[in-house]
Amino acid sequence: MANLLEMQDLHVSTSEMPILKGLSLTIREGETHAIMGPNGAGKSTFVKMLAGHPSYEVTKGSVFFKGKDLLDLDVEERSHLGLFVGFQYPLEIPGVSNREFLFLALNAQRKGRDLPPLSKEAFESLLDLQMEAMEIRSEFKSRNINEGFSGGEKKKNEILQMSLFEPDLAVLDETDSGLDIDAIRVVANGINRMKSPKKSILLITHYQRLLDYVLPDFVHVLSGGKIIRSGGAELALELEEKGYA
Repeated sequence: MANLLEMQDLHVSTSEMPILKGLSLTIREGETHAIMGPNGAGKSTFVKMLAGHPSYEVTKGSVFFKGKDLLDLDVEERSHLGLFVGFQYPLEIPGVSNREFLFLALNAQRKGRDLPPLSKEAFESLLDLQMEAMEIRSEFKSRNINEGFSGGEKKKNEILQMSLFEPDLAVLDETDSGLDIDAIRVVANGINRMKSPKKSILLITHYQRLLDYVLPDFVHVLSGGKIIRSGGAELALELEEKGYA
């Protein structure tokens, strides 16, 4: 299995305040990883850095994705290379419908990968299929992105985007937060459908409950800006029982 993501001794600051302080992590093809940790440990900073958020400065260390220096790539290039980031609080975008955004974004990504564009007819068929799998009603195609959506609807919409874009690595930041039991099942099924020998998943979560549905190969504890412990799926059960202390 080839390495997808290789991160060594990463230090990240925002507003001159250090947050990540020597984070190292390797994710290979086909693996599912989970990062858990207390509030303020640096989990969301880690995700935003991967996405290319301009407020976060890498002061030391390296990040390679599919053999390319991720820090040299802009946000669009990271997406075209096969990186998908789902945020804890998905943005609302007034005036842009789900259908319009997904059609333009998917074809922009296909262009970046030297693939032919999808026709509107082919896109509609694909969108209908994926929305049905995510148990999203067809009326959401014409609604503005996340505007007036419940927490669960926003998270299902994120996984819908992921399923259409077919990334090589999906990084999902607290996708389970604010979800009821039924929504967790739907979201987890969407995540599991992405699994393949070539594609990998990184879950950022506080709770064991999502990992009951999406079984991780590796669980890491992030604390004080770096990974202090790693193990198998059983580590999440231990954290649930005993806490991070």
